[in-house]
Amino acid sequence: MTTSHDVRIWSIETIKRVRKTTHRVRWIVAGEKFGEMFTEFALADSFRSKLMTAARKGEEFDTETGYPASLRRTQAETKTWFEFACEYMDMKWPDSSPKYRKSLVESLVAITTAMMREEYDGESATFRKALKVALNKNTREGGLTSELQHAINFAKKSSKTVGDLTSPEVLRSLLHALDMKLDGTRASTNTIRHRRTTLGNAIEYAVDEKKLLDSNPLDEVKVKKRKFTLHEVDPTSVINPIQARKLLSAVAESGKPGPPLVAFFGLMYYAALRPEEALNLKKENLSIPESGWGDLRLERARPEVEAEWTNSGEASEEGPLKHRAEKEGRNVPCPPELTALLQAHLSQFGTAPDGRLFRGARNGGRVRSTVYGRTWAAARGIVFTAEVAAGPLAKRPYDLRHAAVSTWLSGGVEPTRVAKWAGHSLSVLLRVYAKCLDGGEQAARDRVERALIGQ
Repeated sequence: MTTSHDVRIWSIETIKRVRKTTHRVRWIVAGEKFGEMFTEFALADSFRSKLMTAARKGEEFDTETGYPASLRRTQAETKTWFEFACEYMDMKWPDSSPKYRKSLVESLVAITTAMMREEYDGESATFRKALKVALNKNTREGGLTSELQHAINFAKKSSKTVGDLTSPEVLRSLLHALDMKLDGTRASTNTIRHRRTTLGNAIEYAVDEKKLLDSNPLDEVKVKKRKFTLHEVDPTSVINPIQARKLLSAVAESGKPGPPLVAFFGLMYYAALRPEEALNLKKENLSIPESGWGDLRLERARPEVEAEWTNSGEASEEGPLKHRAEKEGRNVPCPPELTALLQAHLSQFGTAPDGRLFRGARNGGRVRSTVYGRTWAAARGIVFTAEVAAGPLAKRPYDLRHAAVSTWLSGGVEPTRVAKWAGHSLSVLLRVYAKCLDGGEQAARDRVERALIGQ
């Protein structure tokens, strides 16, 4: 941290606008200009007085933040976690996808709830909803019910400060709260990982950019280290090609929504597409013959997310592919069986006006997960016995993607190529998706046995 005694503090500047008047305190440290805005003159005058006092006492001012050491500590002690969490979310918002925004806010809601000095005097569900609204940049300024406004006001008054995180007792209590669900049982490993990652990143922001803390208090508190691992695919959930064909045939028999979704599920099984990729696939992305091998060019995805999380205000807006830059796509081979499904779909159902292969029955928008989820459940009920259907085998539509990647790997396709087709890094592929189909273990042992005898 670079500091200086070269400080000049200017008079308060009053800025009059149509709707409101603000007051700005400006000062210079080693030639660098700084400023703070206040809605009331008294607040601006108090802040300026603190700067003047620090300068008279000969305190060194930070050339990066403009604050003297004493005032910087005061900032940490007075800045509530609720206020800081809103600022942190605003910083993350522009460069985050809608689904990541929603996930981040869910973690911040858990953290902020645990950072209250006292329990909310109303319904806990209302308080969590109010925090979700306040942390969302799109809904924060909208018309709020009196109930939500009361909950937000409570959060503003009852929140602990950022400086409270330097207390080991506060930090340990917070970490324990992040490990738990609302009913007092332990949360899933993935949920805990997301919450702790969010907390760590937010504190680093408070240290590195906002200069509210001198160091990360997480580094100074001894807590039990938890080992977080990527979720691995359950081999018992992976279907084989025969089962896949039977299920796809059953989809066509699963009521009115079924036939238009056969090719959708086919894309997930034969090309390992994610649901948001398949649902945004357009005719222009297909390079397929009447029969035989073809190619798919994936360019954009349409993940399912509510309108309040998007930039356009449109639910499930189109965005870049997962783990890809804005205009970075990927090519996936289209095997003959998938080519046949796609050609049949185009012939029977055509496309939406924008060229999308799949569209909702009512308004032509995105097919909702509830719709294709019910269709898939119906198909499993047709193909599987009640005992098998109650188990994990192809329980979710996403398990078709797992099966596709496993099929490629067990078929001998090199992992680097499989990772490229699936849109994953090689490390993630090997740790998560490298699962064998039924019989894969025996096939591997047979290959080893042949190698040992020189065949």
